[in-house]
Amino acid sequence: MRILLLGEYSNVHWTLAEGLRELGHDVTVVSDGDNWKNYRRDINLKRHSLGFAGTARYMFDVVRTLPKLKGYDIVQIINPMFLSLKAEKMYPFYKYVRKNNGKLFMGAFGMDYYWVKAGMDCKTFRYSEFNIGDRQRTGGENALFIRDWLYGAKGELNRRVAEDCDGIISGLYEYDVCYRPYYADKLRFIPFPINMGSIEPIKHDGHKTVRFFIGIQKLRSEYKGTDIMLKALERLKAKYPDECEIVKVESVPFDTYKTLMDSSDAILDQLYSYTPAMNALLAMAKGLILVGGGEEENYSILGETELRPIINVLPNEDDVFRKLEWLVQNKNLIPKLSEESVEYIRRHHDHVKVAKQYVDFWNSCPRKN
Repeated sequence: MRILLLGEYSNVHWTLAEGLRELGHDVTVVSDGDNWKNYRRDINLKRHSLGFAGTARYMFDVVRTLPKLKGYDIVQIINPMFLSLKAEKMYPFYKYVRKNNGKLFMGAFGMDYYWVKAGMDCKTFRYSEFNIGDRQRTGGENALFIRDWLYGAKGELNRRVAEDCDGIISGLYEYDVCYRPYYADKLRFIPFPINMGSIEPIKHDGHKTVRFFIGIQKLRSEYKGTDIMLKALERLKAKYPDECEIVKVESVPFDTYKTLMDSSDAILDQLYSYTPAMNALLAMAKGLILVGGGEEENYSILGETELRPIINVLPNEDDVFRKLEWLVQNKNLIPKLSEESVEYIRRHHDHVKVAKQYVDFWNSCPRKN
């Protein structure tokens, strides 16, 4: 099949494309590289500035690219906001792609109307980026997400696209549970893909110090909870100065991020998640121990009954500190947890296995007229 993947989040589409190509499909990835992360793509649609001149140049690039976005059997958009445009300007481009290709699918892979709505109802999740129990988290960056997605034009766009598209793919348990009450008939959970072909798992040599890796996105630290995780990590370092090290990186390109990760034993991921997302899965494929989202809902949706390699943390500093301290005190278990982490990725996230699931779902869905 000829397949067009539009937009990018955390290398999902490029990695999926690699799996699809191994299955013999003709795949084109069009994106901006997920902004500063600069992931690979076949056609670059990067927006260089937000001013009038930048907007005019970007619109010119998009319009010039439109003839290349026709004639595909399958189109998948990463999110309703698959171009770097205001939501009010997106729908005509969506309709163009919809009209000039075969089936069209939407990813439930990140920030969108249904994700914000579920978090804000304080019932869907015990905790999330938008709630802790029955308390809503509405401060900081969350206020903008709530305004734009729950009440603004992005939310309206999301609802129109979700209703119109031929199918929806959820990449994590959290996103699946958000969409299932509304679109169970055309929703499929498919795990995120990881290409293990070029990954050499790290060998943990039993050294006395545990090296903890934490990546910080400056603008999203509070939203993702890495501010709290960093505080817990610094407390650990103060208590065990000779037994742990901190490798901290801030908003670096993806290739740099991967290189800096390679010398670490464990990675601290998002605090409010039930499940590991792409960066955490990559780390697990390398044999790092994940300290982050590993709730039972994650294992259940995967059908995993044996492996429990993730050190699950609750969304508070003291729990994170206790789990980190446990790892320092039980560093002899790192090789075992590392092996289980790699096996977990092989079982559930191998990019070719995942690509086959996508093809099966795409083929099973009829095209809406």
